[in-house]
Amino acid sequence: MAHHHSSNNYNRAFAIGVFLNIAFVIIEATYGFRADSLALVTDAGHNLSDVLGLLLAWGAAVLATFKPTPRRTFGFRRVTILASLISALLLLVALGAIFWEAIGRLNAPRPVDSTTIIVVAGIGVVINSLTAMLFFSGQKQDLNIRGAFLHMAADAAISLGVVCAGLAILATGILWLDPLLSILITVIILFGTLSLLRDSVNLAIDAVPRAIDPEKVREYFLELPEVVGLHDLHIWAMSTTEVALTVHLVIPNPEVEDSFLQKVSHDLHHKFGIEHLTLQVERTEGKFCLPANHSCH
Repeated sequence: MAHHHSSNNYNRAFAIGVFLNIAFVIIEATYGFRADSLALVTDAGHNLSDVLGLLLAWGAAVLATFKPTPRRTFGFRRVTILASLISALLLLVALGAIFWEAIGRLNAPRPVDSTTIIVVAGIGVVINSLTAMLFFSGQKQDLNIRGAFLHMAADAAISLGVVCAGLAILATGILWLDPLLSILITVIILFGTLSLLRDSVNLAIDAVPRAIDPEKVREYFLELPEVVGLHDLHIWAMSTTEVALTVHLVIPNPEVEDSFLQKVSHDLHHKFGIEHLTLQVERTEGKFCLPANHSCH
């Protein structure tokens, strides 16, 4: 079995990101209610859900570093998957409430303070952009960090959209632009949330991670000159950042050396991002039966 762990520590990035976004949520919600802007209140609610998401991801990342125990042989790595699932569900509930309020406001639009909307949302563009940059360096190596980066980058774009709506209201006086933007923001966030929910559920039920093509992994094994067959290939996520694989390889040659295992481990890591590998080598291609339940493979 081969193990590869990331040494990067993003505790400081999480701490700064949470602090900045909590401060902005308070500012945005306060001025959103004062300006009677549903767009600002909607964005504040979304930013609050992102704060909860950052806290969940941070807490799960910390728990994932705990050492395995005799009872929990994989430690707490899968907590990262549960955290992403809970975050997606909470966000769906918040989006439903915001969408319902926006529909009601669309039928009866209210005057809003356009200047306040523009200034506060502009602050959001800066804060969300700074937060996104905290995770930029690690977003290509760590799926969890990439999720945080994309969330913050999307928030910056949404805040920019609120600024544009404030400018449009200031220029045209069309009040229904505010609730309309809230609906558009909700729909945009919904697509990302459904994607997060789908991926989280798939990882929770041990599906093959979306970034990995199991057929290409199978082809890789069968192209190895030492391998004449394989079965019981399983690929699943141990966490949002670590992938495990087990497989039975049929290798007739009894002289296979450790260098073969090292090569396979190296290739799976660099080609597919598979961190934990367990191989069972068999000398014949025939079926074998498990005595406990008489099932044959």
